[in-house]
Amino acid sequence: MLAALLSCAPVDSIARLAGGPADAASAEAGTGAAFGGGVNLAGAEFAPTVLPGTYQVDYEYPTHGEVDHFFTRGARVFRLPVLWERVQPALGAALDATELARVDDFVSYTTASGARVVLDLHSFGAYRGLVVGVAPSAPPSAFADVWSRLAQHFSGNDRVLFGLSSAPLGTQPATWLGVANAAIAAIRKTGAMNLVLVPGGGAADASLWDAAGDGGASSNAATMLGVVDPASNYVYQLSQFLDGDGSGTSGTCVSATIGSDRLQTVIAWLRTNKQRGFLAEFGAGSDATCLAAISDLLAAVDASREVWVGWTYWAGGPLWGAYPLSIEPANGVDAPQLAAIAGYF
Repeated sequence: MLAALLSCAPVDSIARLAGGPADAASAEAGTGAAFGGGVNLAGAEFAPTVLPGTYQVDYEYPTHGEVDHFFTRGARVFRLPVLWERVQPALGAALDATELARVDDFVSYTTASGARVVLDLHSFGAYRGLVVGVAPSAPPSAFADVWSRLAQHFSGNDRVLFGLSSAPLGTQPATWLGVANAAIAAIRKTGAMNLVLVPGGGAADASLWDAAGDGGASSNAATMLGVVDPASNYVYQLSQFLDGDGSGTSGTCVSATIGSDRLQTVIAWLRTNKQRGFLAEFGAGSDATCLAAISDLLAAVDASREVWVGWTYWAGGPLWGAYPLSIEPANGVDAPQLAAIAGYF
């Protein structure tokens, strides 16, 4: 169905996330990214403590129909969170063929007609509770290994973007920088030139980018300019939820302008350092304040698109139930949040 949908639109109208420099800022940042918006389609990373879990009981991949639904509304970027422990059942081992086939099905269907997929290793920088780069049995080389294998598999499809990890919550920025650089080096050693999305260490909130870590450790703003990519094809991955603690667990928003307020610091940092970012996760409830806050956040991104590659709303997917931020349609009816983001795709 995607092919039929896309045949109605000129190729030039599709937001492209890899290729030649889009403007002076992107050229100086070392990435040819252009602007695009879309949706996280979650489900494959559910039940992370139930391993490997039962497919379509504990976890589930998004369907082709879900991709079609958001594609028709304008989404051109789909972030697919996957669980490291399912994709690679043991550190250093081969990728699981069954799980990889599920990823392949989603990637092939979604990218066939021009959309992009962010392959998000939704690990929070850990494997079976072992924090990479901190736990001796989970060294940076283990993280580099899984990304080397994924890069080899997907290097032939430049519509796949490599999201190194969801927020590495247990890792200080300096430690995480070494882990991320090891993974990037391993990716490039395979010959893969895909765009890499690099989160900071610890909390992924854009509003905390310049905040010191535990014990006064250096902030991401002070540390993450040390990213080393032989291909110079990376951007910074950020998130920003709009509830009180920025966790994305509440359907209540702080104010109608909390989105732009919380993005100000990181937008200034990206501009000053001639870098670009990808807003991988943001979301809010469906009341009037939250809908206004979503629009406010995306207006701020749109007004500074020279420093953004794009964004993906958190989240759609088949297993959310009553989660207040869910954008999954219910009984064929679009979630209210979709109207707030659709004008910015």
